[in-house]
Amino acid sequence: MAARILDGRALAAELRDEIAARSERLRARGIAPSLVVAIAGEDAASHAYVRSIEKAGAKAGVDVRVDALAADAAEGDVRARLRALGDDPLVHGIILQQPLPRHLEIRRIAEALPAHKDVDGANPVNLGRLAFASGTELVPATPLACMLLLERSARWPLRGARACIVGRSNVVGLPVALLLMKADATVTIAHSRTADLARCTRDAEILVAAAGKPGMIGADMVAPGATVIDVGTNFVDGKLTGDVAYDEVAEIAGEITPVPGGVGPVTNIALLRNVVLAAERQAARA
Repeated sequence: MAARILDGRALAAELRDEIAARSERLRARGIAPSLVVAIAGEDAASHAYVRSIEKAGAKAGVDVRVDALAADAAEGDVRARLRALGDDPLVHGIILQQPLPRHLEIRRIAEALPAHKDVDGANPVNLGRLAFASGTELVPATPLACMLLLERSARWPLRGARACIVGRSNVVGLPVALLLMKADATVTIAHSRTADLARCTRDAEILVAAAGKPGMIGADMVAPGATVIDVGTNFVDGKLTGDVAYDEVAEIAGEITPVPGGVGPVTNIALLRNVVLAAERQAARA
């Protein structure tokens, strides 16, 4: 039996209506939710992603502005720009688009993003709060998208469920693991150097693929009936594909997210939801 599709586009449309209503309430108070995307250089994929955020923002009532930085901008200049945006009361959310030019290191810059406007959770303070389970200002958008999809899955609530994440990045793998543990799942983090990776993945009731390797998760690596969340965004011969061999895994899994149309659309909306949340919190503090 083919897996049930966890439809990210449908969920994004549902969440967009919610965000638009909250944005309208803020605007009635004279507050226009605003996101600034700081981007250095001319990476084509990054600019395409930013255009998709602009389009989504227009539908959700969130103003999205691009702050273009020179490809050769010095680290100090980038940090100063982020701090200036942090001081601007009309800006509620900020992201520093990655990948950065090679001479810039996100680990050295992320702390310049003010935690209360860091809508993609890059500031180490936000990740640290997530790790301490003490509450974070804002949850990173892609991990949040994974959880929003899981909330609509047959596995929810996740208490006691066995989960495996393939990928250990600070951007996706680690935050997803922390969020799953907060939901009382039993979590294994696997990666490219894990011995007998298939044994780990086959034991999982929930499998999150976030390694950035197209088609690395095949049917022989998935337990029958598992819920599979594919975070991969890889271009192969000009076509967007995930980390999961979709056609074969969909015959084994109980639920699966497609690529495109799964995690991606929800990530965009999760980012905008964070902007609205940040605007609401900043208004409450004023």
